[in-house]
Amino acid sequence: MTSGTALLRAERQAVVAACHDLAGAGLLIGTAGNVSVRVGDHVAVTATGVVLGKATAEQITVVDLAGTVVAGDLAPTSELELHLGIYRRSGAGAVVHTHSPQATAISLVLDELPCVHYQQLLLGGAVRVAPFAVFGSDELAEHVWTALEGKSAALMANHGAVVHGPTLAAAVDNALLLEWACELYRNAASMGSPRVLDTAQQTAVIEAALRRGYGSTRRIEEDL
Repeated sequence: MTSGTALLRAERQAVVAACHDLAGAGLLIGTAGNVSVRVGDHVAVTATGVVLGKATAEQITVVDLAGTVVAGDLAPTSELELHLGIYRRSGAGAVVHTHSPQATAISLVLDELPCVHYQQLLLGGAVRVAPFAVFGSDELAEHVWTALEGKSAALMANHGAVVHGPTLAAAVDNALLLEWACELYRNAASMGSPRVLDTAQQTAVIEAALRRGYGSTRRIEEDL
C-alpha cells in the first residue's frame, strides 16, 4: 500500500471536485454522503468522516474491487460495500450517495417516486425506495442493489439517495436530476395528486428522443 496520491491522482482530484460541486448545490452536507469513481480494478472513494465540501485529494482512498486499501492513509467510507456491489453488478463508472434534502424527504413517505416528468427516464423512470436498514450494513447494500435493478437511481428509506453513471460527471448529473425530480414531485403533491406518465407515454418520449437526437448538440444543416 502507498500513502501517496500517485495512484489514480487525476481521479482522486476529480472526486474532490465532484464533492465540492455537490456540496455547493446542497446535496452533500457535512460528512453525510460519499462519492467514488472506478478505473479498471481500482476505485477512488471518499474516506469516512471527511467534510465533503472541503475534501482534499489526500482524503480520497483507493481500494481494489475486494475492498482492500491500496493507496491512502484514511479508512474508506462505511458504505464502501454498497459502492463496490454496484460496480460488480452494473459496470458503472461512478457512484454518488447523498443525504440531499428533497430526496431524503421523499424517502420518508413514498415506496416509489413515480415517473411524473420525462426527464426521469434518464434515471430509468420511476425510482424505487429501498427498505430501511442500518447504514454501512450488508442488508442495506442488498436492498439498494435490488432497488437499482434496471435503474441508475434509487432512494433509501429514511436515509437518502444513491445514483450511478458511466462517468463521474454523469453520476453527478444523475444526483442533481434525482434531487430536482424529488423537489418537483413534492411541489406538485402540495397542490394535488401529481399526474403520472403511463407506459405508453414514456415509450413515446423515448422514441421521440431517439428520433430527434434529444440531449445532443448538432449543427444546423446548411441549405444547398
